[in-house]
Amino acid sequence: MEPFIPQLVYIEPKALDYPLGVELKEKFEKMGIEIRETTSHNQVRDLPGDNENQKYRIAKSTLVVGIRRTLKFDTSKPSAEYAIPLATGCMGHCHYCYLQTTLGSKPYIRTYVNLEDIFEQATKYIKEREPEITRFEAACTSDIVGLDHLTHSLKKTIEFIGDTDLGRLRFVTKYHHVDHLLDAKHNGNTRFRFSVNSRYVIKNFEPGTSSFDERLEAARKVANANYPLGFIVAPIYMHENWQEGYFELFERLHASLQGIDLSNLSFELIQHRFTKPAKKVIQQRYPKTKLEMNEEDRKYKWGRYGIGKYVYKTEDAEDIETTIRRYIHEFFPSAEIQYFT
Repeated sequence: MEPFIPQLVYIEPKALDYPLGVELKEKFEKMGIEIRETTSHNQVRDLPGDNENQKYRIAKSTLVVGIRRTLKFDTSKPSAEYAIPLATGCMGHCHYCYLQTTLGSKPYIRTYVNLEDIFEQATKYIKEREPEITRFEAACTSDIVGLDHLTHSLKKTIEFIGDTDLGRLRFVTKYHHVDHLLDAKHNGNTRFRFSVNSRYVIKNFEPGTSSFDERLEAARKVANANYPLGFIVAPIYMHENWQEGYFELFERLHASLQGIDLSNLSFELIQHRFTKPAKKVIQQRYPKTKLEMNEEDRKYKWGRYGIGKYVYKTEDAEDIETTIRRYIHEFFPSAEIQYFT
């Protein structure tokens, strides 16, 4: 899969007050990409397209270069204490993605160039929690790796956290474009995670992302660069013959990681869930999707900000957790399973 290149770029004027903003403007000019000015990402209007679906697809290849105005970091449980805001939006087309809810009307991608301000705020959070470790999640609102070959914001953040004693960085990706990150001075403070799933889920619900084999090749590179390695199995989805599908996933994962030091390997397990707003958007944007979202087959669970979500019923969720934990213990007996949710 080729790296992401935006078709259209918007730049906020204040972004040019920062070195990264100037650098990106010059880069995109040399690439011959159309650049427009916008006072704010909220003012992005008139995206090309004859209908909503066309505009949505063009928006997913549109990049807004701006500044992060709100420097209060969101929490990011159970993955980390805080979400570090480097970008918002994603170039992928995963049918189940929770960003369908949070970014429903604004699916374009934003990258923030005021890294100095963001790092200063992160430093304050670290100091507030001394002597405890403070973990930052960099992929809460985007797949930051899919964008970083253009911006190198993530690489700068890895090295910033690498210079701290009590800061830790985490992020997850479905992309394999990691080569520029392999020489980053991470000092073991960054856990590099890859999203993996069964063949059925990747084939039917993850268009616009790197293949499973590409992700595994990248995982080997990352492990050989001495990053702590992890995998997120998400969303765990009860498709037909799901037990066999997920067994094969771990079988392939085990075979691909032969010869790699797995003494610090982690897994995170997340069952499939959806909200009513997300369901509506998903069905509109991917009308032929095979994604099952029957509310009668699920359990309603209250979420953040009063927006509830539909998860698997208790008996099904227990079956999923027991099954996946058993597979991990069989193939990766020394790995840490950090949580199931």
